[in-house]
Amino acid sequence: MKTFTVPTREEVSPANQVLFDNLKKGIGKVPNLFATMALSQNGLANYLALSSGKSSLKAKEKEVVNLAVSQANECDYCLAAHTAIAKLNGFTDDQILEIRSGAAAFDSKVNALAALAKSFVVNRGKPSTESIDAFYAAGYTDENLVDTIMLIGDKMITNYLYAVTKIPVDFPAAPALQSAEA
Repeated sequence: MKTFTVPTREEVSPANQVLFDNLKKGIGKVPNLFATMALSQNGLANYLALSSGKSSLKAKEKEVVNLAVSQANECDYCLAAHTAIAKLNGFTDDQILEIRSGAAAFDSKVNALAALAKSFVVNRGKPSTESIDAFYAAGYTDENLVDTIMLIGDKMITNYLYAVTKIPVDFPAAPALQSAEA
């Protein structure tokens, strides 16, 4: 299989160099997965537009989806990145592990969202009726459903890109889940 290397600022197009500069100013670095998107003339800009778009989901809710989807897809890169982001959004280490398993006994609304996100992935886009019913019973709306699906699509892009490239993870590694939880 081809070996991928993370491109440097000098190796990407001028438009992508501007995006690298903006990322460095905004978050302090260019994450390796974002840099890898710059192998495409338009990939990084398109992804950043998608991922920064408006949503009816709050930041914490987005991390619930990101963690559940990344765990279901076994994406070490995204699990590491979103574990760090989830901590910044106020989740504890134990809560993060629970969310990654597709459940959250500590909060019924988080539980419904995590279960739905996991169900979408493990059932290849056809979530269980139970997970959809629980999502609505938890107080989510049709708008929230559409935005959840958009976010799942966003995360599938990064999960798939990492699965193919296996570029170095530049976030602290996420702890492993016990196999019975995953």
